[in-house]
Amino acid sequence: MKTITVNVSEPVYEEFRAYAEKKDRKASELIREAMEMYRQMHMQRRTTLRDRRPTSVGGPIQAISGGDDLLEEMLDDTRN
Repeated sequence: MKTITVNVSEPVYEEFRAYAEKKDRKASELIREAMEMYRQMHMQRRTTLRDRRPTSVGGPIQAISGGDDLLEEMLDDTRN
């Protein structure tokens, strides 16, 4: 486990400390749990591409021939 220093306002820390005391725990435990909850909710990837099902987007707009330059078409799309 890594030791870190976190600056919080005294009222916030006091509230954590008082709550931890009521629950017979340490404030540092609550802070660790809060960090883990944040990580799970906001930082961890919930799904991967492998979890997603394929979706049809329909057919091509027009047929592609052997002479078509697809890269140019993607870079300079004039279909409006």
